[in-house]
Amino acid sequence: MSEPDHTQEDSTGDQRSNPVSGVRGWLSRTARLLTGSQIDVGEYDPRRHEPLVSFDGLDGYEEVGRYWVDAPFAFVSLNYRSDESKHYYHVVEPTLTEFEMDLLDRLFEDVRGPLLYRDELAENPERALREETAARLEEYGVRITDETFYRLFYYLHRSFQGYGKLDPLLGDSHIEDISCDGPNIPVFIYHDEYTDIETSVSFEPQELADFVIQLAQRSGRHISISDPVISTTLPDGSRVELALGEEVTPKGSAFTIRKYSDTPFTPIDLLNYGTANAKMLAFLWLAIEHNKSLLFAGGTASGKTTSMNALSMFLPPRSKVITIEDTRELSLYHDNWLSSVTRERMGDSDISMYGLLRSALRHRPEYILVGEVRGEEAITLFQAMNTGHTTFSTMHADSVQTVINRLENEPINVPRPMVSSLDLLWVQVLTRSGGERVRRAKTLAEIEGIDQRTGELDYSNTYTWDSQTDSFQEYGSALLEDIREERGWSQSELLEELENRKAFLRYLQAKQVTDYRRFTAMVNKYYADADAVMTQIQRESTELVDGKARADERTEVPADSEHER
Repeated sequence: MSEPDHTQEDSTGDQRSNPVSGVRGWLSRTARLLTGSQIDVGEYDPRRHEPLVSFDGLDGYEEVGRYWVDAPFAFVSLNYRSDESKHYYHVVEPTLTEFEMDLLDRLFEDVRGPLLYRDELAENPERALREETAARLEEYGVRITDETFYRLFYYLHRSFQGYGKLDPLLGDSHIEDISCDGPNIPVFIYHDEYTDIETSVSFEPQELADFVIQLAQRSGRHISISDPVISTTLPDGSRVELALGEEVTPKGSAFTIRKYSDTPFTPIDLLNYGTANAKMLAFLWLAIEHNKSLLFAGGTASGKTTSMNALSMFLPPRSKVITIEDTRELSLYHDNWLSSVTRERMGDSDISMYGLLRSALRHRPEYILVGEVRGEEAITLFQAMNTGHTTFSTMHADSVQTVINRLENEPINVPRPMVSSLDLLWVQVLTRSGGERVRRAKTLAEIEGIDQRTGELDYSNTYTWDSQTDSFQEYGSALLEDIREERGWSQSELLEELENRKAFLRYLQAKQVTDYRRFTAMVNKYYADADAVMTQIQRESTELVDGKARADERTEVPADSEHER
């Protein structure tokens, strides 16, 4: 698509042969001498307006996909270069003419001030920005096409209310991580389909330093050469690690963003992605209901926090739940939930995870969820376990034995008898299966106590993942026996309950119930009246089978029918 001709008119109606020099002349005049112009632009309509972006491909690359990240302003083109065996992530945004860039520079200066004093800025920032942009253009007395207004508005919105040139990446739901290793170096992303990819986005040295400072300010934090490294959380919940200048990062300023999803995973998502199977989840549901403590372990980006958040949706309704994190990641749809986040680097008023955990115990919670244990807070966490509080937490480790070693040694130093109060250990990995990168629950183990002969901590695997078949192997469970005795169930009653919960999860999977609010509501219904829920599931399943059978009968053609003859 070629850009439309933006020939402009001045206040006397004469055409300018050089629109760039012309607009500079207009902008230098006072508003009193201008006759003004009327800017009245509605919403973009693809049936009436020209496309705002165009892209003809990259030389040497084959485009393998494209999708909008901010329609109709920005889309992504995913490309592959066969001779280098690499993918490339290209951001396509509106292209500005020199005249439009001149206008945009002036608007950046003139819109900023009035925008801060508009009363409706907090309620409807997009409308406030649109009206201020139109007002400034009317003062300039320029006449522009609707498409020019949309292009200008996009870049103003991207800068004032978004994250500048990083905005399309933050708006891409397929991206998990964004990494900038320094100025004049392409930004890299982790894409959920193409894994690590180089992008078309990069920063100049001063531009990158300003952007890092902006990210810190957006998070309510301060970064400077004297304090050049901070970990914080963006307003949307994304985790960000920032480094300013060359003090600790010789290449220059840098940042890494781990994006936060505002639609958390549910156990149904774990099923759909093959992270666990229905029988494992039914087992864990029963364990969570009966106040068994869990520790989720795994490497970086293995998804351990995501899995903990998903399984927390099995918490009984109305039970008192407290979450403790240093960066906000957990999201529950639970009525009786108190969320707390640490506050660091505020002098003597620091509020650490250890302090929050001690405070949490005074709230008399039934379940305590801790984002990650690294140090002294682990002892308090295990003390809470020993005093009857059910706790969930995460830890960096790649095996059951590694978890035990980390807990018992520096810097955590949890005494072995206290570690034995842990009930279940979930180890998750990010690995490859069938040519794809997948997340799998590698091991689900039960902590059985201290071996009286050796003095070592005993554990047994309840489920393990077989990488060759991409399936889960089941072993015996002493924990289920404890639950059976606690409830006074027979063995057949225990197995029936597990089968019912497994069928319930399969039913929600078939119904594609992946919204965490709907999922939690269904779990709460099961807690309230399991028999009624299972009766409904069985009735719907029977109707589905009967309906399919009748449909099959209607499509059968008898051998002596007219059609056959």
